Amino acid sequence: MNPENMGLGILVGGGPAPGINSAISACAIEAMNNGMRVYGIMDGFSHLMEGSAEHVMPLTPADVAFIQSEGGSILRTSRANPTRNPAHLRNVVRALQEIGITRLASIGGEDTALSSAEVARASEGKIRVAHIPKTIDNDLPLPGDIPTFGFETARHLGTELVQNLRRDSRTTNRWYVVIVMGRKAGHLALGIGNAAGAALTIIPEEFPNPVIAIDDVVRLVEGAMLKRKAAEGRDDGIAVISEGVAERFSPDEIGNLAGTAIARDPHGHIRLGELPLSAIMRQQVQRRFADAGKSIAMVDVTIGYELRCASPISFDIDYTRALGYGAARLLLSEPTDEADKADEKIANGGLIYLEGAKLSVMPFDDIHDPATGKTRVRMVDIHSQRYKVAREYMTRIKPQDLRDDALVARMAAHSVRSADEIQRRFGSSSRHSCERKSPLRKQGQESSILR
Repeated sequence: MNPENMGLGILVGGGPAPGINSAISACAIEAMNNGMRVYGIMDGFSHLMEGSAEHVMPLTPADVAFIQSEGGSILRTSRANPTRNPAHLRNVVRALQEIGITRLASIGGEDTALSSAEVARASEGKIRVAHIPKTIDNDLPLPGDIPTFGFETARHLGTELVQNLRRDSRTTNRWYVVIVMGRKAGHLALGIGNAAGAALTIIPEEFPNPVIAIDDVVRLVEGAMLKRKAAEGRDDGIAVISEGVAERFSPDEIGNLAGTAIARDPHGHIRLGELPLSAIMRQQVQRRFADAGKSIAMVDVTIGYELRCASPISFDIDYTRALGYGAARLLLSEPTDEADKADEKIANGGLIYLEGAKLSVMPFDDIHDPATGKTRVRMVDIHSQRYKVAREYMTRIKPQDLRDDALVARMAAHSVRSADEIQRRFGSSSRHSCERKSPLRKQGQESSILR
């Protein structure tokens, strides 16, 4: 097909992430340079679902030439989900075809990837899709340890914020509870907490049970506070908690503490941003000390929204330009090209990723989880050396700590409890799932030179 007869639409779904405008710019410019008409689709799938093309506009080189270093999205974004209603999905396909869009570049996370794949399927080959993986959560199943774009900028800025809080904590002699975005996985919280030198970082992956009790998280923070006081004489510290733990709290338990019903977005996810999670965690930790007659000064902070529209660092600008270029090249190619003959699964498109210096395409089927019907989520590997190193620099009560009578006595005195109560309270939390041997490792074998 002649590129001049192709219309390429670009849309953004899900939450903002640093680098979106850079991806838009690179994709649009490469397509224009090859004679394609390029359209910007405002507000994700929201208007297309209603069959409206009024919010689709032609893009020119002048529109996208200088936006690569800007945060946010010139096309805005939404969480509208066309897959929940067959009529909405048909409306999207029909609206795109009426405009003359035969190629679609979507920029988004797991939900937008699923929606894009369904659009390609519903069009029966008439619309080819290239999805550019975006999320500061870093939870899309890219090969190896490749980050999703926006993650590195969010981690960089988040680290600076937590370092500022750490200095404030030390100066004012009090603890901070810091909630960090991450709907299911703890990549961002762990990356920020580790780089900023937080006393403790808690992520959902470390809990073996599907449902996490709020007190399990409270106990870890309480234990870190007691151990730091008993071992170092310090009343300050930062506890970073991934908001993903709240996804696994009992809805009744968290709803009772929040004093409100649990709201969900169009994709069925709990609206974590509407939960006062940091205040709940702070209050529950303070309550544990107050029950023993001890008042503890603490501050709660939530970090997330201020990261999403930050100007991208050079890594994410460079990264997203490559992804945008790769999306345009995939959409300029024909399903009859030799590359597609070798893998028919990408005939209607796929997910663009950069592995080393090589741009590749992952078939949509490869990111689909047949058990859930949704996109697979990449979780933190708690058996990895990287996670184990991060754990070594945290303040956590370990089994050997509870065998140290002098340390236990000091923790008991600080908490106004008996030594037996300390043993009972922290005996289970000191044994951690990641300390068990990985099922992939045989007895007696080591996975690295570290002993």
